Amino acid sequence: MGKFLSLSVDNIYLQLLRTFVLSIFLKGCVINDMKANENSPHTKTSQTDINTPHKGNPNHLINENSPYLQQHAYNPVDWYPWGEEAFQKAAREDKPIFLSIGYSTCHWCHVMEYESFEDEEVAKILNENFVSIKVDREERPDIDNIYMTVCQAMTGSGGWPLNLFLTPERKPFYAGTYFPKTERYGNPGFIAILNQISNLWKTNKESVLTSSEQVVKVLQTVSETSTTETLTQETLKHAYEQLRNNYDNIYGGFGTSPKFPTSHNYTFLLRWWKRSNDPTALEIVEKTLDRMGRGGIYDQLGGGFHRYSTDEYWLVPHFEKMLYDQALLATAYTEAYQATGKPFFANTAKGIFAYVLRDMTSPEGGFYSAEDADSEGVEGKCYVWTPDEIIKILGEKDGKIFCDFYDVSKEGNFEEKNILHVDKEINAFAKLEGIKLEELQEMLSKARAKLFTVREKRIHPHKDDKILTSWNGLMIAALAKSAQALNEPKYAQAAVRAADFILNTLRLKDGSLLKRYRLGEAAIPGHLDDYAYFVWGLIDLYEATFEMKYLKIALELNKLMIDDFKDEKGGGFFFSGKRNEQLIAQTKEIYDGATPSGNSVALMNILRLSRMTGNLDLTNISGQLIKTFAETVNNYPSGYTQFLCALDFALGPTKEIVIAGEHGSDDAKQILKEIRRRFLPGKVVILHQEKDKSIGEIFGFVKEQKAIDGKATAYICENYACKAPTNDINQIKKLLDER
Repeated sequence: MGKFLSLSVDNIYLQLLRTFVLSIFLKGCVINDMKANENSPHTKTSQTDINTPHKGNPNHLINENSPYLQQHAYNPVDWYPWGEEAFQKAAREDKPIFLSIGYSTCHWCHVMEYESFEDEEVAKILNENFVSIKVDREERPDIDNIYMTVCQAMTGSGGWPLNLFLTPERKPFYAGTYFPKTERYGNPGFIAILNQISNLWKTNKESVLTSSEQVVKVLQTVSETSTTETLTQETLKHAYEQLRNNYDNIYGGFGTSPKFPTSHNYTFLLRWWKRSNDPTALEIVEKTLDRMGRGGIYDQLGGGFHRYSTDEYWLVPHFEKMLYDQALLATAYTEAYQATGKPFFANTAKGIFAYVLRDMTSPEGGFYSAEDADSEGVEGKCYVWTPDEIIKILGEKDGKIFCDFYDVSKEGNFEEKNILHVDKEINAFAKLEGIKLEELQEMLSKARAKLFTVREKRIHPHKDDKILTSWNGLMIAALAKSAQALNEPKYAQAAVRAADFILNTLRLKDGSLLKRYRLGEAAIPGHLDDYAYFVWGLIDLYEATFEMKYLKIALELNKLMIDDFKDEKGGGFFFSGKRNEQLIAQTKEIYDGATPSGNSVALMNILRLSRMTGNLDLTNISGQLIKTFAETVNNYPSGYTQFLCALDFALGPTKEIVIAGEHGSDDAKQILKEIRRRFLPGKVVILHQEKDKSIGEIFGFVKEQKAIDGKATAYICENYACKAPTNDINQIKKLLDER
């Protein structure tokens, strides 16, 4: 499924790109605008695992460290990695470039590999007429961003695999997503496309070059922004209304199918509920998170969420598991728990973390990227059950109860097998079965553990074990937040290990970040997301541990991000900075899709750091950021809900809380417990320990904020006005609850 980017460009330019390009080349060949994951994702494929023995000779990907590139290293296609060797070959031999972008756990990438890239006929055409380049979008999101923008402008949609044809100068002239080998259901066949493009290049190259120049001209306008509008509370209200109008009040979520667990929609709605006291906003969040957590999209045995639901019921997922989904959803469930106090939300967040800490954590402490949907060439095979399998493991009595509770039947709900999900209310089910609630809960817990033990012996999906700075930043933030709200110190410990791993392994001596670590190699200069997401994690980690080093480094990296990525002319932050490869255009992301945009997260970071430090320069930068993207956000606010979370913070009221006391003391713990159990999205917290003399370097204003009568004392300021300091816990509760 493609992520849709916001293009800040006049419609006339998009129309020019679409009509001009499509009219010049590939006459008679229909552009394929099939969204990569909107097709039925349950196709049997030949999945290539990087550890599987291969036949034949390797291509130029053999020395690459990306799991995705390694998967293609033994294709008969003569793949090259992105780089000068490939570009020079294309120029020297006067051939167009075929660029294919994907990632190792992408289902339709596997399908196209099996159908086309492992096929000798297709490989022969590619090798004779093109220079073929493979890119891992998770390692090179800068390349993906630019060429995804092209694909979406040309076809109206996008997704992975993302396939484009370029001139040797890397200028695109044709784009699409998944192509079947031969024509199918009105979608053009890949062989036919290759032959037509090859023929056009040889017979009318001038038209191709002209169209590619037009594409680049349009691309270069994409990051232009207007600064004539402003954002207000009305913008927040408009976004809420758009979400409410698209809400599925029967099954939760938005729209019909497929349904994506876009976490920042729910964290935004919680903030709107907090601001407006509108009960419908909270109802949307509660119902959706409840249905998701009980659905097949959630792994009822192993914890963690699959990528998205292929139906409106949250039952049948696309079984891929992504680290960023775990992090963002854990944050949403934790905030829902803070807002409602309902244990289900806390338990779901804990289930996510159980999965991540068990299956997605490296020995060094960093977090792996993803797990595939497929095992043994079949999507979901690792996760599904028959009643006979369950009864054999649990016994007749418990097995039947388990099957009834988790909707397991002989007919099945997924290709004659069953995805475990809960469609019954447990209290009513216990009464129906004549079992005490506590006994039922204990039995189901033991049954899940038994079934999980058996499932662990199955062949598991491929795991992408690269460690990305950006996604690790998201998980560090989630763990640190939940460590506070759920009172789980082990989450903070895991966050510390991951943060220290990134700092020790993926930070260079000049202070800059690298993007990816795998098999002992740290590589690729970081992009905006790496800085923004990791700073987010460090800020939350400071509030969880009050270790000053994390906040100091957050400030250092935030400054480096501003220096390297800021668009001094147009405002906002470019996706690529001064240390990154300069591509054919610069993109500036603001749309909050599967992951929040770097600009949205950077805005929240800057706002939080400005409130914590009193740095007016940061305050001014945050104001400029909001103004830069105001027109884009106002056009369709619900597409920018992470940005609006930051706007909500900027509009206030915010609470700046300083606790003067010793970390770990009983009185400080009591104050922190009251702060952390509440949903206070507009707060920042600083711990002033008088023995820590370095705190004045960052928080000069806290020097005179000291413990009163030897007891931990809260200094609470709101909207630039400070309340009287107090160490009376009841008064502190009252101040925290003031709206």
